[in-house]
Amino acid sequence: MTTSNPAEASVRSIHVSAAVIVNDADELLLVRKAGTTAFMQPGGKPEPGESAAETLSRELLEELGIRVEPDALEALGTFTAAAANEPGFLVVADVFVADIGAQQPVVAAEIEELRWVGSTEAADLDIAPLARENFLPA
Repeated sequence: MTTSNPAEASVRSIHVSAAVIVNDADELLLVRKAGTTAFMQPGGKPEPGESAAETLSRELLEELGIRVEPDALEALGTFTAAAANEPGFLVVADVFVADIGAQQPVVAAEIEELRWVGSTEAADLDIAPLARENFLPA
């Protein structure tokens, strides 16, 4: 007989693609969506038929005006953390390094604010667990 753990059964997940974008000052690019308080890595949910890299490429263009082709993204792996804006959910993220070269991100779509965050200012910000636990500069 198999039994299920009620705590596990109550946890739901959200699958996303997310970017690690670091500037020359070793600061991580984070964004905050409208109506939320937590800063997180740029990215989002896939549309039907999209690969993880295609999702991220589309989201970077829509949200920040940054063009990075899917085959130019460097896969870091899949990471799991508590979802910042949806209590009771885990975020499962396919994470990629995105080299944006000289492109300058701009706020667009549902993004309300963007920040380059270094280790010193991270302590004063509400940062999503995925970014805080795995990708903030030391």
